[in-house]
Amino acid sequence: MSPRVRAASASASLKASVLRNAAPVFAALGDETRLRLIAVLCAGSAMSIAQLTAGTAMTRQSVTQHLQVLANAGLVRDVKVGRERLWAFEPAHVDEARRALDAISQQWDQALSRLKAMVEE
Repeated sequence: MSPRVRAASASASLKASVLRNAAPVFAALGDETRLRLIAVLCAGSAMSIAQLTAGTAMTRQSVTQHLQVLANAGLVRDVKVGRERLWAFEPAHVDEARRALDAISQQWDQALSRLKAMVEE
């Protein structure tokens, strides 16, 4: 196997790994309610479910279910303070998702460069 083919294969497996790790983040953020919860949590400090439901028509149970999906994707974490559970944004997995988007963008750039070169020939 040539060095170029080995490098392309290693790059492809790295990209596949990045995409596989980012998939739960994209799935969790694909819901408008969860995306809204993340936006609220990004704007401030940790919040309780009562604070997250204040002024909305959402039930505590609904918010709890959405927060659990976000927690499973690694986007939020909960901290128990007394009898209350506070929820906070966890940015590490968003960085993973950003790397996945960068990998996809790089693939598109390379494909468009190849197309341009072919058209110009």
